[in-house]
Amino acid sequence: MRATTETSDAADSSPVLSYSPVTLSVPGRPVDLQVRVSVPATGTGLPLVLLSHGHGGSHNLSSLNGYAPLANLWAAAGFAVVQPTHLSSRTLADRLAGAPEGPFFWRSRAEDMSHVIDRLDEIEKTVPQLAGRLDHDRIAVAGHSLGGHTASLLLGARTTDPDTGAEVDLREPRIKAGVLLAAPGRGGDILNGPMADKVPFFHATDFSTMTAPTLVVAGDKDDSRHFTDIGPDWHADPYRLAPAPKTLLTLFGAEHLLGGISGYDADETTDENPERVAALGQLTAAYLRAQLGSDRYAWRTACEALTTGPGAVGQVECK
Repeated sequence: MRATTETSDAADSSPVLSYSPVTLSVPGRPVDLQVRVSVPATGTGLPLVLLSHGHGGSHNLSSLNGYAPLANLWAAAGFAVVQPTHLSSRTLADRLAGAPEGPFFWRSRAEDMSHVIDRLDEIEKTVPQLAGRLDHDRIAVAGHSLGGHTASLLLGARTTDPDTGAEVDLREPRIKAGVLLAAPGRGGDILNGPMADKVPFFHATDFSTMTAPTLVVAGDKDDSRHFTDIGPDWHADPYRLAPAPKTLLTLFGAEHLLGGISGYDADETTDENPERVAALGQLTAAYLRAQLGSDRYAWRTACEALTTGPGAVGQVECK
């Protein structure tokens, strides 16, 4: 197991401890569930963020080894960040070739997060300097791209099992709030791109049952034509089609990686912009602090600083 110390780009440059892998044996799961845990070096009563990686074209970024730009920022801001390697990770592709529900493992991805919550005591005992520091009652979920779909299901959205036609409800009531980053939008006839047939579980997504407080983050240049031809507005669907309370943050000039959230200097990033990533980290941390009761004014303060005036990184809508 590896323990490392990182210094984030957060304004206060608070030291962050990152430990991996924590290995959890889950009955019926074809391989053990491995997670990375990143936390501030000091502090107690830490709220948790469960971070679901995307599918992506790389190997290790779509695993517990990815998303360091966000994980480090959130940990420096006072959160414990838990990142699982889902079965959809390319690091597991050879071992799981032909497995049922592959290659996306849409149901298992959501179930991974419930397993993590079930085993928080075990995680605290395993990670050095973590015992007694977590607040098990303040839990949020965040996810990027396919991870955004995973997070939306945990927050209450529903879909239809393409194999059985049955409605699937994977809502996790222990999760109090969420952040969807470049998440997929609605299904149906608008899914007409070359990848649409490969994601049948997208086609019946129902956001009307996603009742938990959620921040939806969309890039105004994120045109996912491999799924749909309706343009970047597709990624705002989880905001527009879900009931209040919801918030939409539209980032100016952002494409699907939102400036580079999946990894530092990653080849898959088409819109490299460290300043945007830093601002996104601050805004999302502020939203979660407000929603989880750490600082009720944090979101308003961050929005005033980062989404108003000539230097605004984006715009915000609320309902």
